[in-house]
Amino acid sequence: MFVSYATGYFVEIGDGHVFPMRKFPLVHERLTGEGTLAPSDVVAPQPARPEDIMLVHTKDYWTRLASGDLTAREIRKLGLPWSEGLVRRSQLATQGTLNAARFALADGIAGNLAGGTHHAFPDHGEGFCVLNDIAVTVRVLQRDGDVGRVALIDCDVHQGNANAVIFAGEPDVFTFSMHGKNNYPLRKPPSSLDIELPDKMTDEPYLEVLRENLPRVLSGFRPDLVFYLAGVDPYQNDRFGKLALTLDGLRRRDEYVLKTCRAAGVPVVVTLAGGYAIPTDDTVEAHCNTYRAARAVFG
Repeated sequence: MFVSYATGYFVEIGDGHVFPMRKFPLVHERLTGEGTLAPSDVVAPQPARPEDIMLVHTKDYWTRLASGDLTAREIRKLGLPWSEGLVRRSQLATQGTLNAARFALADGIAGNLAGGTHHAFPDHGEGFCVLNDIAVTVRVLQRDGDVGRVALIDCDVHQGNANAVIFAGEPDVFTFSMHGKNNYPLRKPPSSLDIELPDKMTDEPYLEVLRENLPRVLSGFRPDLVFYLAGVDPYQNDRFGKLALTLDGLRRRDEYVLKTCRAAGVPVVVTLAGGYAIPTDDTVEAHCNTYRAARAVFG
C-alpha cells in the first residue's frame, strides 16, 4: 500500500494554535516505526502544479495566496497564519492526494498522510483548508481521462461544504457527507447525500446509520474510484466534534468503509481530514488506526 508523505507536511504555526500540525509527522513516525508502513511504501510528492490547482481554484485566489496578498479577513477565515511554508505544504498535500489516486487506481488502495481539505472553495480557504486536494485531484483525473464516476465518502464530523458546491449538479461525482447536524459549517450546501447526526451520538447508532447508507451509495452510483475522508473528529474527546465515538468505534467505522468498498470492487484513496482531540496522541492513534485498517483489509 503506497502512501504520500513529505516532511513539508509540517509547517510551524505556533505552539498555541488549535490546529494540531504536528499530527502529520507523528502519524508517519508511528506507522513506519511499528511496521504498518515500510519505508518503500512512502512516496514523497512534489508540489502540485499551479495549472492543476487552477482547475479548481480561481487564478485570483491562487495568485494572491502564493504571493502572500490575502486580506486579513481572508486569513482569519482560513484559520491558519500565512507563510510560504503553508503554501508549499498545501501544494505538497494536494499532489500527495493526486499521487495516491493514481496508486489506488493501479493497486486498489492508497493514501495520503494529510489531505481531505473539504472546506477550501474555488475563491477562498476556510476551516484550516487552504487548497482543496480532492477536488483538484478529481479535476486532473477527469482532464486526463483516468476516471469516469467518482464518489467522495466524507466521514469527517464537519460537512464537506466546499465539495458540495464544487461538484453540485455533476452526474459523475457523488458527494456523501455524514456529519454533525449542529456543527460547523453553519450553512451547509446540499451534497448528493447528507446524513446529519445528533450531538453525543455513540458508536453503535453511528455505525448503524453508516451501514444503512454506504452500500446504497456504492450499489446505486457504482463509482470507479472512492475518496474516503477519514476524519477522526467524531471522537468523544475531540474539541470540535460534538459526537461521542470511541477509538474502537472509529476503527470499526474505517474497517466497515474499507471492507464495503473492497467488496464492491472499488479502489479507495484514504485521506486524513480532521482530528483535534486533547491529547493530540488520541488523534494520532485514531489516524493510525485508519491505516492499520487499510492494511488489514487490503493486505
